[in-house]
Amino acid sequence: MSFTQDELKQQVANAAINYVKSGIIGVGTGSTANYFIDALAEIKHKIDGAVASSEATSNRLKSHGIEVFDLNDINGMDIYVDGADEITEHMHMLKGGGGALTREKIVAANAKEFICICDESKYVSVLGKFPLPVEVLPMAKSYVARELTKLGGQPELRDFTTDNGNIILDVHELKIIDPIEIEIKINQIVGVVTNGLFAVRPADTLLLATDNGVKTIKKGA
Repeated sequence: MSFTQDELKQQVANAAINYVKSGIIGVGTGSTANYFIDALAEIKHKIDGAVASSEATSNRLKSHGIEVFDLNDINGMDIYVDGADEITEHMHMLKGGGGALTREKIVAANAKEFICICDESKYVSVLGKFPLPVEVLPMAKSYVARELTKLGGQPELRDFTTDNGNIILDVHELKIIDPIEIEIKINQIVGVVTNGLFAVRPADTLLLATDNGVKTIKKGA
């Protein structure tokens, strides 16, 4: 039996609900995360609320009557649930297609467990077919673009402003053989806020939607 991509997203979002016990939940951004938010609304009586990784996520949570907390007002959370544009067997991810990469990375850093939810089309052997988003301070756009070109990438300005008031350069043709090294190297470029590689802090658990059901893959397994 074959499922549509939306049906797969729905399945994996529902599977992630099993990891929600109580307390405050970190919630990501994007179409798959939206399915998770909708499912979370059905059990909102079990939790105290959520921390959102974007204004869009915050608005969707609030529309369901789920309280949204400022990250500075809490001491961390048990789980963070978010999708990915690409993910490998090592749990290294490429994220930021929706432009919320910086806040996603901050919220994820505060969670004990990062649960990635996506369909099997996002499961890859090597990252980089999807362009790598880099959030940049506007005044550093040209400089950062030149530095990214030196790394072998082809940066392209996205017609988009982040929730933080910054720009995004989408880097094409970048060979990401060592995601941790590339993540650190790009983040050291002056003017870069952060980039969409989640390798220094990878996912802990991957819930992967397939036509044969949702597979659970653990880091190091």
